[in-house]
Amino acid sequence: MVAFAGGTLPPDDVVVAALRAGDEAMFATLLDAWSRGMLRLARSYVSTGESAQEVVQDAWLAVIEGIDGFEGRSSVKTWVHRILINTAKKRSAREERAVPWSSVFERGEGAATGLPGAADGAEPPPAFWKRFSAVRPTPEDEALASEVREQIAEALAGLPVRQRVVITLRDVEGCTSEEVCEILDISTANQRVLLHRARSWVRERMKAYLETVGRPD
Repeated sequence: MVAFAGGTLPPDDVVVAALRAGDEAMFATLLDAWSRGMLRLARSYVSTGESAQEVVQDAWLAVIEGIDGFEGRSSVKTWVHRILINTAKKRSAREERAVPWSSVFERGEGAATGLPGAADGAEPPPAFWKRFSAVRPTPEDEALASEVREQIAEALAGLPVRQRVVITLRDVEGCTSEEVCEILDISTANQRVLLHRARSWVRERMKAYLETVGRPD
């Protein structure tokens, strides 16, 4: 595995040159850095975890096959995620079932706890995103956090795909507004509207849930 200062990836031109040269260490580094997030993103389009894994595998194969044609019009990360989304859309078109999100937010993957705020001036994520991130939670905390993750998953499952993808990229993967706009090829205004509607929907669903169980101290 290639190690870089601060855990950051090298500049795009270095990444592209290494991939074109067949550098397996660089490819492994990208896999380690991006695959988990890509899997979550793919899962928002397809019906099963197995399908999402196949989408990610197919996307990486497409990256390797297409790296010689990369023109640098966007960042490598944006290019890879566009390939992933296109692959996921094609896979989704062949599926008949609706998208279940019951297994997207798994313990230990950072989802629904300690999620980033909005760096572009948009409204911040709802407070409950960070409510269950204790360093040493009690068994009761763990049980409640598990229920909250399930409730968030159900709320996200009720969103239109575009809203679900935007909130996943912003609040789960920590992408900036600019990155989301590039990946999805949408305007800044459209991204803000989609994010606002998604967060509002999730907030209302979680508000109703928390009122039934009582807010934790």
